[in-house]
Amino acid sequence: MRSKPLLLPDSGPLLGTGYLALWLLLQTTAQPYWTLPFGLRFAALLLAPMRYWVWFLGAELAAAAGIGLIHGLPPGWSSPALHEMPGFVAMMGCMWLLRRLNLHASLRSPQEVTRLLLSVLLVVTTTTAVDAALLALLHSPSSPELMVRAIAEELLSHYLAILIVAPVLIMLLHTRMEKAALIRLFMDGLLVLVPSMAILLVLSVRAAPQPQFARVLSLAPVLFFAFRHGWRGASLAMLITSLGMTLVDWHLGHTPSTAAAYLFLAVAGTGALMLGSATDALRRSSKRVAEQNVYLGAVNRRLDQLAHQLRDAARGNLQADENQRRHLAAELHDELGQNITAIQTHVKLAQARLREAGMEDVSTSINNILGHMRRALHRLLDDLRPAVLDEFGLFRALDEGPIRDLLTSAGMRYRTALHGDPRLLDDDTRTAIYRLVQESATNTVKHAHAGEFGLRLRIGERNGAALAVLDLRDDGSGLPNRLPRGGRGLQGMRDRVTSLGGQFRLRPDHSGVHLRILLRSNRGTAGRPQQN
Repeated sequence: MRSKPLLLPDSGPLLGTGYLALWLLLQTTAQPYWTLPFGLRFAALLLAPMRYWVWFLGAELAAAAGIGLIHGLPPGWSSPALHEMPGFVAMMGCMWLLRRLNLHASLRSPQEVTRLLLSVLLVVTTTTAVDAALLALLHSPSSPELMVRAIAEELLSHYLAILIVAPVLIMLLHTRMEKAALIRLFMDGLLVLVPSMAILLVLSVRAAPQPQFARVLSLAPVLFFAFRHGWRGASLAMLITSLGMTLVDWHLGHTPSTAAAYLFLAVAGTGALMLGSATDALRRSSKRVAEQNVYLGAVNRRLDQLAHQLRDAARGNLQADENQRRHLAAELHDELGQNITAIQTHVKLAQARLREAGMEDVSTSINNILGHMRRALHRLLDDLRPAVLDEFGLFRALDEGPIRDLLTSAGMRYRTALHGDPRLLDDDTRTAIYRLVQESATNTVKHAHAGEFGLRLRIGERNGAALAVLDLRDDGSGLPNRLPRGGRGLQGMRDRVTSLGGQFRLRPDHSGVHLRILLRSNRGTAGRPQQN
């Protein structure tokens, strides 16, 4: 759950009153290098709508006039109110220009912090130049060194004031934080900042050089908060640490710190703010990467599910195709085969009468035609459903069956190397292996002009899964640079392997075709007894 930012009231008098109260509160801490009301002025002009700026000007003029009256200063050009007006107007002009150039009250990234700090430098330089010109007009400086010192003091004090006040107000009014992050920030404040302030007080009580060492040491919590809580933690730690050092000096009656100490504070605060914003940006980037990884993981799981579904559907299609082939083969064997046998029987019974009629050549011709039809039917049945696979088993079907007859009749040598137990494979995988070898051998006989065809098959188990590695190669002419149109041999083999979740690789050789195929068996239907 996120905390909501504070809302500015949509009322000029209320904003002016609140601004006046904060201005008077911060004015009590003013020192030569420490003018926090200037930081409040910058933050108000940055965060509030432009139509309310005149209320801020009126509140600051009223506060300055009141302070002048309390100190007994007469009205006129020496009045603090009139001294404040030129600088305020100059800042209003700079902020109007910067906001027209899309300056946003944001510190989410190092780029935004850099843009804001450059804007701060522009505003501080412009207002200091206006104040210096006014000072030179009203009071002739006794020496140029004093003039340069006054300008440097004002530049440093104004920059440091904005650096301390503006990020805290941006955090309160323009950002949201998780409740858990607020709790962690509060707990770290108790566990780190409170002891740090106590150490600062103890060291500051002692004589020099411990007080200066205490100021340097007190900036360590700022870096800790920048790493742990980003720019928000750095800005809060910077404010609390700086106020703590100022209050310790005031309480112990020490002289205000030198310009070098405050310059070190400004440099350290700038670095801590940049470090905090970079830490926040890195965390957001890591979070986005983690979310993207979770999303990609879910997408990959979904793709895996779809891939499994597609493989299951393809396997189902193969099973349906094999069942249809088996059914068609049985029908052809029972119907056409029996009819051919019946015709041959009738022709044999009619041979005596045909011989008496001088038509013996007719019976011979009919028997030749029927023999050719029977052989064609056997080839067709073998293509539809290899009976040798059911009768002999996978290894004998590959080593001794029709594939060897096909290659031998084509004048090719057939080498086989068969290892493992085919019973580890399910029926679909065994049928696929036979079909792949059959298709590859057929392609070799038709197109390769080869003298040798080699088959290596290794079946085993790995991590509880049955694997079959099939290696097919010939020493023919190889594949053409462009495969002929309509050729579906290799593509059909690739589709069959893919449907079973396997891998199909056509390996380049100096001559011939070399196929390497990996199949994973579905163990749900494996384990059926089968001959080798």
